[in-house]
Amino acid sequence: MNEEIAIAYGRTGLTVSVPAEYRPVVLRGASAPPLDDPRGAIVRALREPMGCEPLARLAAEAVRRSRKEGDDEPRVGIVFNDITRATPNELIVGGVIEELLRAGVSERCITLFNATGTHRTQTREELEEILGAELVQRFRIVQNECEAPGAHTHVGTTSGGNEVRILTEFLRQDIRIATGFIEPHFFAGYSGGGKAVVPGLAHLSTILHNHGPAHMDDPDATWGRTKGNPLWDDLSQAAGFADPIFLVNVTMDGEKRVTGVFAGDRLAAHEAGCLAVEKHAVVAVDGEFDIVVTSNSGYPLDLNLYQAVKGMSAAARIVRPGGEIIIAAECSDGVPSHGLFGRLVAEAESPDALVARLRTPEYQVRDAWQAHVFALVARKARITLVSNGIRPSEVPQALCRQAASVEDALQTALQTATAIRSEDAPSLCILPDGPLTIPVVRAAEQGAVRPCGRGTPPSAG
Repeated sequence: MNEEIAIAYGRTGLTVSVPAEYRPVVLRGASAPPLDDPRGAIVRALREPMGCEPLARLAAEAVRRSRKEGDDEPRVGIVFNDITRATPNELIVGGVIEELLRAGVSERCITLFNATGTHRTQTREELEEILGAELVQRFRIVQNECEAPGAHTHVGTTSGGNEVRILTEFLRQDIRIATGFIEPHFFAGYSGGGKAVVPGLAHLSTILHNHGPAHMDDPDATWGRTKGNPLWDDLSQAAGFADPIFLVNVTMDGEKRVTGVFAGDRLAAHEAGCLAVEKHAVVAVDGEFDIVVTSNSGYPLDLNLYQAVKGMSAAARIVRPGGEIIIAAECSDGVPSHGLFGRLVAEAESPDALVARLRTPEYQVRDAWQAHVFALVARKARITLVSNGIRPSEVPQALCRQAASVEDALQTALQTATAIRSEDAPSLCILPDGPLTIPVVRAAEQGAVRPCGRGTPPSAG
């Protein structure tokens, strides 16, 4: 008898057939109910924000002030996520714009900023997928090109020594609004918040410092932790140089339906959103598993192998040393071909050699952080990739192998684990939603996650 388990993969998902005799543990976070009226919830959040004045009032005051002083009308910048995030940008940005226009802001004074960080800029077709064709046609869009000469301004230095450079045009906006989606993040703790600005609109040098090897190696730079996370602390300080920022973040369930809206002060709204995600995403188990099968949450997060490192990292939290991780990620964008990630992992001689290389100053380069985490995961467990978008010649052989299907990969892993255990059946865990779930071994849960040092993770169901 086999057990059929649906996992997130690309746009359509996969159904994986697992031998029931191995009694697989399927690990999903609890699900918050989706909002009946997400657009209405966004409007209410904009009008009843956390820790600051309502957005319309802030905008109306800026309009009155500019007219009284005889200045040009106030400029408004709205930051939105790029194609690799599942954020409902059209819904959020559209709601924000409606509120701004109601307050008297001129449409011609609104600019939309694509927070690409070090990712490639988006094509017009991709921008229309992200925002909807109408918004792309109506508004000017500026995309962050992190190495563009003269495009960023030095605004300060964090306590960790990060020389912060942020996109100059965003800094020139009189009202700055950051939108986004709060989900677990493998080294920042959670996404959303100030990440829209740093790394989203930052210069490469600022991103390299924040995503550098010292932070990648730090055990506190991990899933579900913001407070006490040195990478998040640096990121938040860096984004603070662009304050005041009005934040509009949402939370979503596994089917990408909005479950909550958190708007207002950048810090207060983000903390509230993180606590909401923590209640549903963190799941405790009694011990590590011999085999963990994970997804990368489906499209758009499994767009490429670079992003799929997140699913591997989630699985690594609960796989035993020397165990097996099977990652199913469509990777329709390949490795990808742009950026340095592909070259870094392709040239790796071994996980240890790659980590050592990336810790040297000359290899603190663009995309090194993702390669760094990939290597750290590969040091702990064997990784098998299942992907329609990656050719065998593109698979970084020193870090992972490839299988035609999850079932094929699982059969090989079960045979290997059975030979090692000899007497006991190997333990098996499935993470259908990949990095949307934060698994934690119960014996290590003290301080393992907790963005604000409170709460008890639910048990696996």
